[in-house]
Amino acid sequence: MANHRHRSSATPLALAFAALIAYASLFPFEGWRWPPGQEFTALLALSWPRWVTPFDDWSNFVGYVPLGVLVLIAARRSGLGMLPAVVLGLVLPAALSYAAEVTQQFLPSRHPSLKDWVLNTGGAALGVLIGATLHAAGLIGRWHTLRERWFVPQSAGALALLALWPMGLLFPAPVPLGLGQIGERLRLLASQALEDVPWAEAWYTLLAAQPPEPDRLWPPAEAMVTGLGLLAPCLVAYAVAAPGWRRAVLALGALALASAAMTLSTLLNFGPDHALAWLTPTVAPALLAATGVALLLAPVGRRLAGGLGLVALTALVALVAQAPADPYFAQSLQSWEQGRFVRFHGLAQWIGLLWPYAAMGWLLARLASRE
Repeated sequence: MANHRHRSSATPLALAFAALIAYASLFPFEGWRWPPGQEFTALLALSWPRWVTPFDDWSNFVGYVPLGVLVLIAARRSGLGMLPAVVLGLVLPAALSYAAEVTQQFLPSRHPSLKDWVLNTGGAALGVLIGATLHAAGLIGRWHTLRERWFVPQSAGALALLALWPMGLLFPAPVPLGLGQIGERLRLLASQALEDVPWAEAWYTLLAAQPPEPDRLWPPAEAMVTGLGLLAPCLVAYAVAAPGWRRAVLALGALALASAAMTLSTLLNFGPDHALAWLTPTVAPALLAATGVALLLAPVGRRLAGGLGLVALTALVALVAQAPADPYFAQSLQSWEQGRFVRFHGLAQWIGLLWPYAAMGWLLARLASRE
């Protein structure tokens, strides 16, 4: 019965991963038009491409493997038998891939093909096989037993957020671990939406005006952004974990994940020789200080941890909004936006921009609940 009291984190993770796949499949969402000379029924028949693209082929295959795993696990945790779970694990990703390929025909920069659908479906099938193997080996059951020991029953949302957090760190931020700088993106989107709208001319003029470049953050403020960027996910984890030594393990794990994600991001941008360039004299003490604060807060209650998490996230987004785009940041963005990882850049970017706000929403709902 204990298992049924725990909502599976595989369900929100599968939904989030499906949304990210849809985003990557339709990025950059520009130039929508009806394919010239095509009837609707003709759009439903995908063709096999004549070109060979090994990198894209592997990306299409590997990208759907986690989705197959997550859908199967989510189906099994919802009470379905193995056979229905396998069918869902195959059909839902295949349907998502087919819908994305058909929709790509309305985007001139994308090239839909039957091969992509076959590779996507094959990746999902491998994911289903991996998930079924893990389940048969008892590893899924062991994970849920471990989760019951470490986390409260209503922890699925928090665990999904914590699983997505390292991916958000892969996108270059103006300050290391400084997620949530979305204000400029919203200004640009709003100005584009109001362009050529007669009744909104005043609003468009206001939004289209280039704002003054903010001054460089004071070094202590940069250190605070980095520290809050590490402390916030620790407090999200504390909101669903019982006080004690396990929280210390979670805090140290967050430090390890943040370091690994930042190192990987820098490596992808500038190569192995510069993989640790992000670890500046300002960043290293900030990370150690944040870890120390997280360890000191390990004994606090879950509701207090949630409240402190809201404070940390609010301060984080307020500070990072004032950070300018320094040369490192601009060069990192150019590397991501012009490289072969352009679609993955979009995924990591939006996770990094929205993660603090999603975490604040979850914490608010958590604090409003009776539990």
